[in-house]
Parts: sequence; structure tokens; C-alpha cells
Amino acid sequence: MNTTLRRVVIAAATVSMAATMAACGKAGSSNSGSASVSKGFRIGIALPENQTARYEAYDKPMLEAKIKQLCPKCQVDYENAAQNANTQQQQVDTLINDGDKVIILDAVDYKAIQPSVQKAHDKGVKIVAYDRLAQGPVDAYTSFDNEKVGEQQGQALLAAMGSKATPSSQIVMVDGDKGDPNAAQFKAGAHKVLDGKVKIAAEYDTNGWLANNANSEVSGAIARLGAKNIAAVYSANDGMAAGVISALQSAHISPLPPVSGQDSQLDGVQRVVAGTQAFTIYKPYRDEANTAAEMAVDLATGKSISGVAPDSQSSATNKDIPSKLIPTQVLTQKNVKQTVIDGGLYTVSQICTSQFASACSKIGLS
Repeated sequence: MNTTLRRVVIAAATVSMAATMAACGKAGSSNSGSASVSKGFRIGIALPENQTARYEAYDKPMLEAKIKQLCPKCQVDYENAAQNANTQQQQVDTLINDGDKVIILDAVDYKAIQPSVQKAHDKGVKIVAYDRLAQGPVDAYTSFDNEKVGEQQGQALLAAMGSKATPSSQIVMVDGDKGDPNAAQFKAGAHKVLDGKVKIAAEYDTNGWLANNANSEVSGAIARLGAKNIAAVYSANDGMAAGVISALQSAHISPLPPVSGQDSQLDGVQRVVAGTQAFTIYKPYRDEANTAAEMAVDLATGKSISGVAPDSQSSATNKDIPSKLIPTQVLTQKNVKQTVIDGGLYTVSQICTSQFASACSKIGLS
């Protein structure tokens, strides 16, 4: 639905919406939650980009499904900023103006979005920071333990290097976008494990998490360090790992050195199965999405979120934010079934296409 039509619908529904909001009662009252859920309200979802497969393929449908389960009459308004911070600010402003009671926000740029978060707060709109902790007065936050993820990546990369994991072995680090606070946490966790164990010969903060940018960075590192002198490549996620591996293959490096990843994208899992990517990090997105949806509905209906948000996290602008961090797991050839398949992310047939059938057979995946 385009913006103009949406506003016409909203204008026509003003009286109904006002009645719905009035029915919410005082926050925390015994019947405020059930009354609000029974009549429904608007919930916004603002995701950051569509380059990474997870957002459109998993986060969006999982969030929508859980919201509809918890609040069948709720209307979900979805926005994707396509990696543009200015666009996301406009989208969040639109969601606020359209009457959304709560917004699940995954920020393109955690600092740039602060004025929009403040505007939402000033107008009584609740903000659930999703996956990335935005600055400003957010009301709740759910993600994964991002520094722990970086530690898992570092440990798994050393394990994949085996006897080549020595202080003189040169590795290249391809980190994420500086506008993403998670990127700094992944980086910090990886450095905590890798520093002193290997020599970090080149390191890049990769704009937009883009595979093409990662490809260019690693191509430059190969030219500078020499094709035979790269013992491993730390790639902060699977999308960039595709560009990293392409650069290594273009330089005719064989066998490929270990390359890390994260997110368990389908193509990343397939590369792990095929042996071109050493591992990825399995993130149970359904758990994260379900948590965010529960936070959103509870916040909008005035319920306590202490049950769904047992922890707390702090940003540079906000302390003790009610939070929940979801555990993650290293995915290798040995546990594909126990992670993404048993977790309902993919089926065997989705992973083991004709291109990967032989590799799947070798690791007993059928």
C-alpha cells in the first residue's frame, strides 16, 4: 500500500483507532492487555537492508507470524531501508505519524537513528531495538551476544587453521560496517581470541557489509601480502565470505585457507558443506523474532516485559535497557543437521541441491 493510500485509510479509521487506544486503559491494569489485543493496533517493523538474505527471508516473516499469533487483529506496517540511514529515519517518522504504538527497529546506523528514537519516545511510541542496539531511549532490546559471537568465530578459525595457527601466520580480517554497532562487538570478540595467536596482517571495516567490497579488500591484501602468505581470512558474515572466497579463487589459491562466516545464510551453509568455507555461526532467528514480537505486544499493551527480557544492556545514551540475548553456535560440516535443519531454518533438500549433492553425501547429509 502506498503512503497516500495508507493515510486515506488511516484518516477514515481515526475514530476506530481512537476508541482502540482508549480501550488500552492505564499501563499495567489487569485488563488493559486483553482489551488491546482483542481490538488490535498497529505495530511497525523497520529493518535495515535487503542485501543480507536473512532480513527478507527470515526476520520479516518470522516477526509477522509471531505478532499475528499474539495479536490476530494487529496491523503490521513493514519498512526496509535498503542500507540507507536517511531513508530509515523517514520510514520511522512515517510509522510514528501513521499511529503505530510500537516499532521493532533494526537500525541501519545506530547513531544516526537517535533523533527518530527520541521522537518516538516523546510521542509515546515504544521502541524495541532488534538485533542492533540503537542509541536513544529505546524500551527493550533483543539480539545475540555479539562479542561472544566474535569469540566463537575466532576460536573456530584457530581450530580450522590447526597447526598453522602460530603467531607468525598472517591472516586478513574483514570486519563489518562501522555504522553497525554489532560489527564493533564481533570485531572485539574476535580480537580477544586471535590477538597474539596469529599475525593480523591486514584488517578492513567493510562498508555496507557488501560482498563486492570484501572482494576488493581481500584482492588488495593478496596483492600486498602474496597469495601464499595468507593463512586464513576472518570474514564477519556469510555475505562477505562469498566475496572473500571469490577473491581467493580468482588468485588461484589452492587449497583455500580457512574462511569464517556468520548468519548461516543458505549459500554460507552450502559453502560449509562443500568445504570452501570453514564454518558459519548459527543464529536461531526464530527465537530472536519471537522475543521481539512478545516485547512489542507487551509494551504496547502496558504489560511488564520482565519475563521476556530478564537481562539488561546499556548503550552510550541509555542505561539498563530490558534485554534478552539469544545463544549462538558454531556450524561446521559435523553439525549441520543439529543446527539449521533441526532448528527449522532449512530442509535437507534446500541445502543439498544437485550442485551440492555429492558434498552432502560425503558428510552423511541426506
